[in-house]
This record gives sequence, C-alpha cells and structure tokens, in this order.
Amino acid sequence: MGKLSALKMFCTGFAVCILMAAMSPAQTFTTLASFDQSNGYGPGYGALVQGINGNFYGTTSLGGPYVSVCPDYGCGVLFEITPAGKLSALYDFCSQPACADGSYPELGLVQATNGKIYGVTTNNGNCANCGTIFETSLMGKVSTFHSFCSQTGCTDGYTPFNGLLQAIDGNFYGTTYEGGTSAIGGGTVFKITPSGTFTTLYSFCVTSCSDGFGPWAGLIQGSDGNFYGTTLLGGIANDGGTVFKITPQGKLTTLYSFCSQYPTCPDGYEVYAGVIQGNDGNFYGTTLLGGGSGGGAGGGTVFKLTPNGTLTTLHSFCSQPNCADGAQPWAALVQATDGNLYGTTSVGGTPTSCFNPPPTGCGTIFRITPAGNFTTLYSFCSQPNCADGSVPAGGLVQATNGMLYGTNGGGVGGGGTVFSLSVGLRPFVKPLPSGGKVGSKVILLGNNLTGTTSVTFNGTATTFTVVSPTEITTTVPTGATTGKVQVTTPSGTLTSNVVFRIRQ
Repeated sequence: MGKLSALKMFCTGFAVCILMAAMSPAQTFTTLASFDQSNGYGPGYGALVQGINGNFYGTTSLGGPYVSVCPDYGCGVLFEITPAGKLSALYDFCSQPACADGSYPELGLVQATNGKIYGVTTNNGNCANCGTIFETSLMGKVSTFHSFCSQTGCTDGYTPFNGLLQAIDGNFYGTTYEGGTSAIGGGTVFKITPSGTFTTLYSFCVTSCSDGFGPWAGLIQGSDGNFYGTTLLGGIANDGGTVFKITPQGKLTTLYSFCSQYPTCPDGYEVYAGVIQGNDGNFYGTTLLGGGSGGGAGGGTVFKLTPNGTLTTLHSFCSQPNCADGAQPWAALVQATDGNLYGTTSVGGTPTSCFNPPPTGCGTIFRITPAGNFTTLYSFCSQPNCADGSVPAGGLVQATNGMLYGTNGGGVGGGGTVFSLSVGLRPFVKPLPSGGKVGSKVILLGNNLTGTTSVTFNGTATTFTVVSPTEITTTVPTGATTGKVQVTTPSGTLTSNVVFRIRQ
C-alpha cells in the first residue's frame, strides 16, 4: 500500500460546512468537522480513540506542512477533536530531520494506562515502508518508541498497517504486514514493553503460508488471555486469509482459512479488518470481498466464528439492488452497549454519486445483531456536494456518552470528516485495562463523574479518586469477582461497557 493509498479511497473537492441530518427521533447523524490539509488530510484505516480527558484522538495519513518531503498533500497529522467538534492539529509528522519521527500514520491509536497515547506510522527515516511506533502526550508531544526494520534482515518486521493493543499485562502487542524471520517475510506478531523492549513473537508464512500471510489488522485480547487476529492472505484454503489465535508466548493456531469454497467463496476472502469478541464469547468480523450475494467478486461479509473455529456468514453485502446495503467493509466491527454490532462499508449505499462502474455509492453505516438481523443506518454522500463525506475506511468507536464516532473521506475541502451517530444509547464507563488482579490500578473513563459516591466491581465496593469529570482512578478490591463495574454519580448509575475480568 503506497503513500497514495488513503487518497485513492476518498472522493475529493467538497465544500466547507458543518451539518446535521436528523434521521429519526433517536437516530441523528452529525458532521462534526472537516479536514483541509492544514489540519490533516485523509483519515486512515484506524478508529478514533477516546482519551482520558474525554476528547478524541486520531491521525490522518496525509496533510500538514511538509509537502516538499511528502508531495502527496503532506506526511500526516495527529489530531484532537472534542465531542462538540473543535478540531486541532497537534503534531505534523516528518517534522524531525530525515523523518525520524515517521510519516503516513494510516492507523489507529490506543489510550494507555500511563495517560499517554500510542500509535504507528507506515514509513520512517531509515527506509520507505518500514514504520515506527510512537508515543504522545494528550498535548501532542510525540517521541519515537521503536523504528521497524532496525534489526538485520528486518526480523522485527516492517510496514505496520494497524494500531497497537495494550494487554492486561501492561505490554503492547501488534502486527507488521511484512518482514520477520521467515524467508518469505509474511509479517509478524510483536510485543513491546512500556520501557521499549521489543520482541518478535511470531513470523508468518513458515509452512507454504498455511499459517497466513500479511496480517493487516491489529490484535485483540480474548477472555482466555490469548490474542486473536487476522491475515489478509494465505491459509490452508485458497489464499483468502485467516483468523488466528496466538498465546502471549508466541504459539500460533490457525482457527479458520477463508475462501474454503473456491471459486465463489461464500464465506468471504481478503480480511483487512481484525475480529472482536462478543459478549457471547464468539468472534465477529468482516471480509472485504466474497460472500453469497453473487455479483462477481462479491461485496464482502459479516461473519461469526466460534472459539473452536466454526464459521457462520451472518450477512453478504451487495445483496440488495444496487448494493443499497453497502459493500467492501474495510474496518472492524464494534459491539455497542445494546449488544448489537456496528460497522461501515467503504462503498455502496443508496446515493450512487460515487464510483462507476458498480458497486456505486459512497459507503454506509450499518447495524447487525449477533443473530444476523441487518439494518443500514446511514448512506454517505446523502448531503449536497457530499458534504457529509464518503468512503469510511476506518471503523467506529462508541464513546462513553453512548454515541458512535468515526471518520471518512470527502467533506470539507475533500480531506475527510469526523462524524457522530446517535442511536439513543445511554452513557457508560470504560475500564482501562479491561481486567486485572486484585490490587491492580484501573482507570475508569466516563462523563460527568464529578461527585461520584460509589465504585463497585461486580458489587464489591472499592476506594477511588475522581481525577476529573472524565476520569476516575481506582484499584481492584479484595473479594472482587468477574463482572461489570458500576459508578454511582449524582445523575445516576453508570455501568461498564465490558465485563471486567479478575485475573489470578
């Protein structure tokens, strides 16, 4: 994927505006802000992250002042946006000599428990497409944490195409699309400690790529403590990609190989997005292509995968006339507090002003139940001159105010937008991390937390400190068991969006 990759995803040249389109009393789409190169250009493939201060952070793969170094609209920007839509460019990448700080940050960020935010770039000063890991304060003070391809033969991997995961052990885990110790260089899974010690846990394509090739997406940590991810290609079937499990020690197991029913591939193929683990313990994800909808390559799928590797296709995109349900989902799903799954497609939808030949349309936001009941919630480019944006390649995040947030292309100046979608869900609290031992420190993110009178872990009370209206610090109390965290505030009781798992 070259430096023009994000640009090619977007429709360009749209007018400046901030708009709101009411869709129903409980469902409202809002364009919060638009990018115009000075504050970024082309939000990438990662979802926004909510910081401990309640604002959102993300990166654009292009934009910024360094067009002489990165002639395609600049080298990328780290930005902050408030829930009300105030957008600020915090850092311009490639601002250090020889781009030692990296460039083209096309990926997502992670809010760490130390208060900093971590992310990756796809390029660095050592070589094109090598990439970096960086850390930043909420004020935008960026430092390079690791430069890839720093080991002989790039055994540490290179070209990271998605963000990091901070696991319950406090370490960061991620993937690279290329490199590693195998001769073919099919990518890696790595660990890096908060102090910067880097370890390659696994190198892909060790046995004719039956283990997968090219992990584009990042990882999640399952309820069993292991990590789960996907590869774009490879597998034991027809090079359709895989879902894998890997232990913290680096033992990998392939759970499923896509395109197992070649050539129509009703189970889908090309897995750009990672999986999530649902409340029911199963894993959910999307494929970019394939599916049982017909129409040539197929519009992609939403699938469910049990922990033992049994796959069910929940929805095949482009199954409605003119792909009104959307097609080609690049991004991962998010399970909201109502138990439903939400996601985006990069093309398709009811307006057909983007792209020709089919699938036409500028992309959609959709909802699907774990049982497969599918609903298109919004079709992009529904506003004049596509002021609401188009081609949402990044995923959604549910903020602690209950609303969904995301990014796309087009919109103001053609550089992309940040948007929100309200579907009537209540506020909640989010624990960082999502599990831990008795006595371990936990940060609770939320809204209007001032005046909190009680914090409990599955009913067991604990001491706490209200740091700000959006942050509480606490510890896991003695006697706590696995369950939801609850916070009692003057305006009511807030429940965590996930089960907090007690670790031994």
